[in-house]
Amino acid sequence: MPKTINVLFLAAEAEPFVKVGGLGDVAGSLPRALRALSNDDIKLDVRLVIPHHPVVKADNLKPLGIFSLKRGETEIQVEASETNLNGMPVYFIGGEPIRANGSVYSSDAKLDAEKYIFFSLASLELTRHINWIPDVVHANDWHTAMSVYGSLTKRWEEGARHAASVITVHNLPFMGPDSSSIIESYGLKLAQTDLPDWARVMPMPLGLWASDAIVAVSPTYANEILQPEYGCGLNEFFQSRRETVSGIINGLDTGLYNPIDDMALGVNFDIDSLDKRSANKGLLQERLGLARESETPLIAMVSRMDIGKGIDLAFTSLKSLKNSKWQAVILGTGDPKLEAAAMQLQALYPDRLKVETRYDAGLARQIYAGADMLLMPSRYEPCGLSQMIAMHYGCVPIVRAAGGLNDTVIQGKTGFVFQKIHHMALSASIKSALKVYTDREQWQTIQRAGMTQDFSWENSAKKYLELYQTIIKKS
Repeated sequence: MPKTINVLFLAAEAEPFVKVGGLGDVAGSLPRALRALSNDDIKLDVRLVIPHHPVVKADNLKPLGIFSLKRGETEIQVEASETNLNGMPVYFIGGEPIRANGSVYSSDAKLDAEKYIFFSLASLELTRHINWIPDVVHANDWHTAMSVYGSLTKRWEEGARHAASVITVHNLPFMGPDSSSIIESYGLKLAQTDLPDWARVMPMPLGLWASDAIVAVSPTYANEILQPEYGCGLNEFFQSRRETVSGIINGLDTGLYNPIDDMALGVNFDIDSLDKRSANKGLLQERLGLARESETPLIAMVSRMDIGKGIDLAFTSLKSLKNSKWQAVILGTGDPKLEAAAMQLQALYPDRLKVETRYDAGLARQIYAGADMLLMPSRYEPCGLSQMIAMHYGCVPIVRAAGGLNDTVIQGKTGFVFQKIHHMALSASIKSALKVYTDREQWQTIQRAGMTQDFSWENSAKKYLELYQTIIKKS
């Protein structure tokens, strides 16, 4: 009989039920990739649990029952239901704290804290009601961090069986608000920790402190959070826990992002039919109202309009390269000031640059399949997905050596990497790419090297399995 490892995987969002950002991709893919690793020696029983947000889309939900959580002098009802995703049980936690906020994330931090602390603790309680005991509790970011803290304190107070715990850090700056009153109202004591005083009342730091393993979403990001620049005031804590901090790069759903059968593309292609790709460039230029010039390099950005993404560096660099031959497309929405700056840049170069300030998944795929280069000059990028999609579609990335960009793009082999956060460094990298672009054979070598990179979730899942086995042994 294979040894079974039960994993309770908690997230605020998960495809295909609800998705706001990259976490939705991770939570929709990683649990299934883990289950797929089951073999004759080991069975991974991974179960996903997410809040039953009013915006969740789920069919064939089966009610599991109603139970209660004690909060102060009252009790709050928890409504649990279940569905199945490709053989994986998926649980939904509902209740008044979740209904009170219709969106996945609120602008009211206290409202979110109430919702997600309720969700995290209700998820732990659910395992008792379904008579399924996790060996590992796997939380993601601050929204589910209290499941790890709650699991530890319940063991202290009730002598409950110890489940090993992991927190994946997708975006450290978001730690949740001061939640001390909410935490204590659910009967959890605030432990004396080695966290900074200000962090002892926030969900994310408390979860990190209670966890057996801390996983950043790339090896470089794992090293970055040890430094003051990226550690958000917790760098000394991370340094003291260095042996428990690691980095595992997020995967790419290569079934979803595949140029051979992507319905958004005008012409499908793969590494063995790379010459067909040029037809997508022509169709993209036509759609954008750019001159249909196959030899003119087409530079793209598909990004949230955010200063952290280095959008401003790209604007300045393109201006400095006005005497070089290029066309460009920028797709994204976000900071109104950056959107306005992008439109001003388009007004300067109306025949060379097109800006689309919206979210458009179909156009994004057409850009990956038709553009020659993708700019990602990020100041901060824990993992990044666009650079992986771009490489898979034969679009060569030009990135700053931040977080996952540094771990997924190889200078001169699969793309171009620069170090300094400065527009001149970016400009130099673009110039290098433009020079290589004129050598079609060398350019196609880089394209093919990028297309053969294995970013599948299977690789990431294997590393998580090794981590689970290590922390279970230790606990």
